[in-house]
Amino acid sequence: MHGPELSSSTIAVGAGRPARTPGAPLNAPITLASALVPGGESEYGRHGNPAWTAFEEVLGALEGGRALAFASGQAACAAVFDLVPARAAVVAPAGAYSGTLVQLRERARRGLIDLRLVDVTDTQAVVDAADDAALVWLESPTNPLLEVADVEHIAAEAARAGTAVAVDNTFATPLRQKPLELGADFVVHSASKLISGHSDVILGAVVTGNPRAHRAIEARRANLGAIPGAMECWLATRGIRTLHVRLDRAEANAREIARRLQSSSVVSGIRYPGWGTILSFEVQGGPEMAQKVTEQSDVITHATSLGGVESTWERRRRHAAEPDVVPEALVRLSVGIEDVEDIWYDVERSLAAI
Repeated sequence: MHGPELSSSTIAVGAGRPARTPGAPLNAPITLASALVPGGESEYGRHGNPAWTAFEEVLGALEGGRALAFASGQAACAAVFDLVPARAAVVAPAGAYSGTLVQLRERARRGLIDLRLVDVTDTQAVVDAADDAALVWLESPTNPLLEVADVEHIAAEAARAGTAVAVDNTFATPLRQKPLELGADFVVHSASKLISGHSDVILGAVVTGNPRAHRAIEARRANLGAIPGAMECWLATRGIRTLHVRLDRAEANAREIARRLQSSSVVSGIRYPGWGTILSFEVQGGPEMAQKVTEQSDVITHATSLGGVESTWERRRRHAAEPDVVPEALVRLSVGIEDVEDIWYDVERSLAAI
């Protein structure tokens, strides 16, 4: 089903389906069971579920590896971090997602790792920091500064040094970037975002092309109990079927909004890599004005999440754990699939308060 002759959009629609036998359902069913009859792949609900399998098959096919679903993106991150040897070095972006940095800093505070924060756009700095490290953690683009890393070059240099590379591919999705093909060892997703796409799921995933690494990650999931729910996996599988359609529409909207913002006299520091559905910018008047702008919109929802069919925005530094490198008045806008003129009208009307 997912051979090289098929496009990613076709794989998104068709992978992870039940076998086409007479009377079989078109979609994998929601299996609500804590125990299964022995003799199959799993006999206990902490080790496997048919709804997990369907989601893992389609995401793995899209990323070019084997996927494992987790209870959340944070749980997926933790499973990868758990593979780092004691007191080994981990390289990560200084402007990474705050939840990721909270985990890494806590591990560093406890003496479990040597944390090295870098400017992910400075490729040589990343390579130098990775020379004797156990893991390079990349976000590309980063959240919320939209910084893009040279994943292929960093992965090649890291491989020469014997350093593993993990890439958070939440913003790009496998339709815009396939880190395993670029040399990464792990791909991590907050599948709550674009993968599922409807703001109704908390779910994470790790994908790897290495069988030994897959077994190690699977063991972390089972032993620590960071397992997803059957309903969440079923919803995410349904969501991923339309990923290509949603992504194309929202990306076109985001590109147009970013272009129009360039002419605004009340915003600066517009960050948009030219693709994807997320952009950010700084609002004149400081954090108080940025907060006011995001709270008075009608079409755009003031919310902390992203990647859904609806547009959302927020001032990121309102969160205490947000990295200091994020400007106080920076607004992150996740562009949805609404009519672009309606989104732009709401942006203009909200910015008019300045």
